Amino acid sequence: MSDNKKPGTTRKSGIREANTRQIIAAAEALFSEKGFNGTSTQEIADRAGLPKANVHYYFKTKQDLYSVVLQDILQGWQKDAEIFQRSSDPEEVLRSYIRAKMEHSFTRPKGSKMWAMEVIQGGPVMGKEIRKALVSWDDTVLQRIQTWIDEGKIQAVSPQSMLNMIWATTQYYADYDYQIRILNDNKRLTVAQREEAIEDVSRMILHGVLQ
Repeated sequence: MSDNKKPGTTRKSGIREANTRQIIAAAEALFSEKGFNGTSTQEIADRAGLPKANVHYYFKTKQDLYSVVLQDILQGWQKDAEIFQRSSDPEEVLRSYIRAKMEHSFTRPKGSKMWAMEVIQGGPVMGKEIRKALVSWDDTVLQRIQTWIDEGKIQAVSPQSMLNMIWATTQYYADYDYQIRILNDNKRLTVAQREEAIEDVSRMILHGVLQ
């Protein structure tokens, strides 16, 4: 018996995936601009170019959609951090992680802003879920950094302080992209400028922690 999906099933799956991504992208943009309470399901549907009923078909409530968007953002950042498990070389890991975080900030700034808004407000909608997911992931990364310190591979700094600095610096390029444009003659950073920023941030952080 063939395991191939029927054409109709494949087509429906493709439509579902496309609609879901449209809704998530629209919700991410609006939540980052207006917050959870300031955004309506109708606005999300309008931004996605779909009927409101379609949004409710894929996401039962606005909070369900909000949760999915935040989880999608977090999963992207967790994927960036997988390098901490794949390599024991601090320079390779930190360069890769900083680059991935910077590229996320350049390509998905609204997601970072949405996350920042939820966290700055004290997690009013998804605080418990964020805490549960973030603490476990953070502990894994901190353990790797502490191992480097114990082995004398990097300076004896607070692992959490190091992560905080990396997050603050890399996410600045998303959360403050408007300010960056102002200081760049009202223009978005070019590919060359983005690459220069990645190299500069990597060099300064590595210079501060490598032995």
